[in-house]
Amino acid sequence: MLRIAVQSKGRLFEDTMNLLKEADIKVSASKRTLLVQSSNFPLEVLYLRDDDIPQSVASGVADIGIVGENEFVERHENAQVIERLGFSKCRLSLAIPKEIKYNGIEWFNGKKIATSYPNILKNYMNKNGINADIHVITGSVEISPGIGLADGIFDIVSSGSTLVSNNLTEVETVMKSEAVLIGNWKMDDEKHQILNEMLFRFEAVRSALDKKYVMMNAPKDKIEAITEVLPGIKSPTIIPLADTNWCSIHTVLDEKRFWEIINRLKELGAQGILVSPIEKMIL
Repeated sequence: MLRIAVQSKGRLFEDTMNLLKEADIKVSASKRTLLVQSSNFPLEVLYLRDDDIPQSVASGVADIGIVGENEFVERHENAQVIERLGFSKCRLSLAIPKEIKYNGIEWFNGKKIATSYPNILKNYMNKNGINADIHVITGSVEISPGIGLADGIFDIVSSGSTLVSNNLTEVETVMKSEAVLIGNWKMDDEKHQILNEMLFRFEAVRSALDKKYVMMNAPKDKIEAITEVLPGIKSPTIIPLADTNWCSIHTVLDEKRFWEIINRLKELGAQGILVSPIEKMIL
């Protein structure tokens, strides 16, 4: 049995549960239960606060975990990054009141900065030779300048709407972050086998993004011309029909060129074109 630690609420929780669902790993998302076992996969899910996940994986309480890269770097625990997952993207940035004229990172010399990520900020300031007063707080960091607690902030930025609503402007991006899958260094062979199966499913889900599964009927004398315009993952599947002059063609198309290719197929005589998101076809 493999145990994974995941965030118990928030955007990362939602994105993680969606990934497990798309990988056909069925897990209850009960808010009242700390540890839940999948009903169809050898996986236990441990729901934790995001800042507790790196330590739980490093200590072996959980074998693997899905956590924001920002939290993993801030906690600096002894665990390995197994895979970058590509969702829950954000950035860690410095922001100041928008009415202030900003002339560069030197502005922060001698200034007080409120943050929940003091280690990342301290390293950044040291690299740039800036001597700032780092004030550690939890919760609503963005209100600190408005109530006179700090001159600026260092915090997570996604859309930027929170900064705007607090009269702040982003001036320096220190780090870009996304969800990462981290792991304990001492997993045994059995757990590695389960992990590899899960990674295979995750990769299948990612490969299905922005692709369409297409089925069509086409006259046999047009098969060669049609297959030449189909840039599928591999050669298309061709199935004979009851009418010996026709066949059914199945393939996968990239969504970016989808309509261009579909129109070309119609010009070549394809009929009865049916389309499905490829993620419904996997597993």
